[in-house]
Amino acid sequence: MRHNYVCDTITPHAVFQHSPVIHQLPSKPRFGLRLNAKRLLLVRMPAIHGPTGRKLFSATTQKRENPDQLTVQKNIIGNMDLITILLSVVVILFLANVYKNQRKPIHTNLPPGPKPLPIIGNLHMLDMKHPYKTFMEMSKEYGTVLTIHFGMAKVIILCGYDTVKDALLNHGEEFSNRPKLAIFSKSTKDNGVIFSNGESWKAMRRFTLSTLRDYGMGKKAIEDKISEEAEFLVQAMKSYGGKPFDNLTILNAAVANIIISILLGQRFNYDHPTILRLMGLINENIQLMGSRVVRMYNIIPTLLDLLPGPHHKIFENMRHMQNFIKETFTKQKKTLDVNDQRNLIDAYLVKQQERGRNTGRQIGIHVPQATAYCQVVSSGNDEDGGDGDDDNDEVTDVIWVPDRAEEETEGEAAQPQGGRHQERGKSESSQYFHNDNLIALVNDLFVAGMETTTTTMRWAILLMMKYPEIQKKVQKEIDSIIGTTPPQAEHRKKMPYTDAVIHEIQRFGDIVPDGAPHETIQDVTFRGYFIPKGTAVFPLLYSVLKDEAYFKKPFDFYPEHFLDAEGNFKKNEAFIPFSIGKRSCAGETLAKMELFLFFTSLMQNFTFQALPGAEIDLEPAEAGTHGPKPYQLCAIPRS
Repeated sequence: MRHNYVCDTITPHAVFQHSPVIHQLPSKPRFGLRLNAKRLLLVRMPAIHGPTGRKLFSATTQKRENPDQLTVQKNIIGNMDLITILLSVVVILFLANVYKNQRKPIHTNLPPGPKPLPIIGNLHMLDMKHPYKTFMEMSKEYGTVLTIHFGMAKVIILCGYDTVKDALLNHGEEFSNRPKLAIFSKSTKDNGVIFSNGESWKAMRRFTLSTLRDYGMGKKAIEDKISEEAEFLVQAMKSYGGKPFDNLTILNAAVANIIISILLGQRFNYDHPTILRLMGLINENIQLMGSRVVRMYNIIPTLLDLLPGPHHKIFENMRHMQNFIKETFTKQKKTLDVNDQRNLIDAYLVKQQERGRNTGRQIGIHVPQATAYCQVVSSGNDEDGGDGDDDNDEVTDVIWVPDRAEEETEGEAAQPQGGRHQERGKSESSQYFHNDNLIALVNDLFVAGMETTTTTMRWAILLMMKYPEIQKKVQKEIDSIIGTTPPQAEHRKKMPYTDAVIHEIQRFGDIVPDGAPHETIQDVTFRGYFIPKGTAVFPLLYSVLKDEAYFKKPFDFYPEHFLDAEGNFKKNEAFIPFSIGKRSCAGETLAKMELFLFFTSLMQNFTFQALPGAEIDLEPAEAGTHGPKPYQLCAIPRS
């Protein structure tokens, strides 16, 4: 007589029963052990065999597993499957990296940097909350041009004003592209103005510049709009009667109304559902952009697409934003008057009609899967440090979107109302004026017009509460120069101290410390190092605005950075919060006007105080832009 000792299934409390026999095997091979939660554990009693081996008797009993035990099994198996997938992906990436590197030419004169690990590169060395701080520390060892590996991708970091200026001005053409970042490319399908390249970018840039001039900059009308909105903001703050409140919503709405007037020709009350919805979508995405998972998405998008995380919420919010833009321009198209263009969308629709005439095609409406944005700073004609190039290309102070780089013919400038635009060629850029580009462009401008000016104003109020003696000096100058009349843009040149304070708020706040990424359009030899074509380059604005060679107290709030010994305003060439060169922001003039008129209007009417006993925290929040943490304030009306 013989007994069989075989165990069918291993459980967390595996016990080898006497003579169990395999009852059921998985139908397919699996990675690791796998249990079917619905399967019964069959335990067979000893089979009794005669001398010839013939089975004489066998009894089988069934035993159901404990439900809690099944739950534990499910969790263990689920984790094992996930680990197996992750390990498989890592192995595949490693082999792909080895294969890719074998096929690549070896460049021996790349900028120096820390030695990377396989697959992850230098990610283990980075402070993912504040990567720019890690880069600054590394620059002390490796110099102002260094190589960092984001996973398997080489990225060049530029530190310090001299290095950044050399790259963006002296080598502006070579560094003029934008890299494709996964979260934006997926969102916009490479449409829009900020992250686009090639002829599509040129067409959208020219249109943005000319239209902003017509509807947003250099006109008394826009100054009047800002002054009117500043008065609405003052009245909203007065309604709190000096009691504590969070200023984010009303500040955001006031600033948003300026860009909305340019894009849509409308204004919303601060509690209107439309503006609250738009601000909610944008603000949530800005917060999510700062998360570690979203930062990692640009490095391993394929893997993270399979996993839950905040990136999915970003894409959902972007789709909602797109739908709003689509509905808006669809309605405007029905009432479009070529001879009476009301706003930027009208101007774009006129360009679309030109495209339709040129191509003979019907312009349909198609919405891409998602829109996107990313932080960016702006610059252009600035009397205090900009490069003075009027052919800039970003949007009013900042945040970005990727664009399609279509290699086609040179485009024409957009035509402003009244026919002031000049023709620049028949085949022109009208081919790029499709609905996908309109959706992405308007999204760019929405985010740019709302986010960073609001963030700068929130820094302004927080810093005035932190430094009440500076607040008093600003108010004294306002009382002396402006009095009780509404502030005007022309007052600025007579108010050196207030001007210096506003500049220092921008420098200290440092809204986009990482800077907008660039990409080499060709092989470049820069400062003795070879940088291959298609390499992502980050001009670190944090390192510029905190450059000890140009700012005496770079980590302090010190308005004297912009004042000479006699108290006159002085320029500082390293002040480039809007960046410089070909990729600097076209909306700098508008942004500067907004900051001056909003700031002086508030300082004229209120003294800002923190809540009694509250600590004023100047440590920035973890988000897509470098803004202050949420805070409450008391706006005390000035008598």
